[in-house]
Amino acid sequence: MNQLHTTITSNSGASTTLESSPQILPDAVQEALLVTRKGCDELIPEKEWIAKLMRSHTTGVPLRIKLGLDPTAPDIHLGHTVVLNKMRELQNLGHQVIFLIGDFTSMIGDPSGRNSTRPPLTKEQITQNAETYYKQASLVLDPAKTEIRYNSEWCDPLGARGMIQLSSRYTVARMMERDDFHKRYTSGQPISVHEFLYPLMQGYDSVALKSDLELGGTDQKFNLLMGRHLQEDYGQEPQCILTMPLLEGLDGVDKMSKSKNNYIGISEDANSMFAKVLSISDDLMWRWFPLLSFKSLAQIDQLKEEIANGRNPKEVKTLLAKEITSRFHGAEQADSAEVDFNNRSKGGIPDDIPEMALGGAPQGIGAILKQCGLASSGGDANRLIEGSGVRVDGVTISDKGLKLDVGTYVIQVGKRKFIKLTLNA
Repeated sequence: MNQLHTTITSNSGASTTLESSPQILPDAVQEALLVTRKGCDELIPEKEWIAKLMRSHTTGVPLRIKLGLDPTAPDIHLGHTVVLNKMRELQNLGHQVIFLIGDFTSMIGDPSGRNSTRPPLTKEQITQNAETYYKQASLVLDPAKTEIRYNSEWCDPLGARGMIQLSSRYTVARMMERDDFHKRYTSGQPISVHEFLYPLMQGYDSVALKSDLELGGTDQKFNLLMGRHLQEDYGQEPQCILTMPLLEGLDGVDKMSKSKNNYIGISEDANSMFAKVLSISDDLMWRWFPLLSFKSLAQIDQLKEEIANGRNPKEVKTLLAKEITSRFHGAEQADSAEVDFNNRSKGGIPDDIPEMALGGAPQGIGAILKQCGLASSGGDANRLIEGSGVRVDGVTISDKGLKLDVGTYVIQVGKRKFIKLTLNA
């Protein structure tokens, strides 16, 4: 049997030596390791993380788990919740999670993955975004058990002298090993000196918080490793790092992004959220399950086996849609969203559709679609009609020249857009 030999020194100076294997780890530690690994990209270094888990199990002292997010925008989408979900799973194991709002680092601007200097945010923008950031994150994390911190607490007091001393702890040569800096330098793209401060300040956050584990996306690996380096340099036990994959958006190709319009915002209404989850492909569903569901890997594997044995994939996708929708809107609204989706799929008319009134009857159907916001232009309206995507009172319209007279109509475009229209003379 291969033995695991790991020696780490805690922040108090005590050493812990672990000689074990997965077969003889306590059940609680094995479970924590499975939860940690679920859906992750990298756990670095795993042996040190096992040692930390063993120490926590033995002493009863929770581990300090850090996630830092810069409030660069006021709204969070499902892609942002991948790391939040992992934090919640570790929080459920009894560890102390720290939700760090990067109000100081936001003023620098994270250069990760950028081919140009990121414009820093103003203090007013940061304050406004931070107000809604944690409120949304609390829909995933347990607020009563979450430590909320702002990195201006320790970054502001550093001052110019402290910043110079911190900068002396890392070399330019090592900084230029970072992929995005290297590419920009070799292609002649400018790099501002202040951008070098970002990974240093993120790493210093780990020193200030004495974190045992830091989470981030795969694009944050350099910054997370900086935390390990600085902690060692300050005489602390280095944190482990856990990187999570970037979530593919609704198209299953690009990462979820508002700019790609392939996202689901966590503040979207329950009906839209439910329907968008159900719209993803069966293949993408299996990418989303380990990253967005709180089901165990064993439960997910069981669902895969059920589909292999003939279960309809849509039934399993519905489970995912209801779990995600319930998380942000509650079980009752998730149930209602399922009913609404089924009604629309069967051609039924929802109860709570928006109402609108227009004058000037009779009016052509194309003009009506445009005025109601169901089509972006007359040409768009014609394409929708040609594609059999427009219904009036449940009847599919094929005549682009159709005119509606005085009266009330239910107009439907596609499966999910409805308007109850009253036309007046």
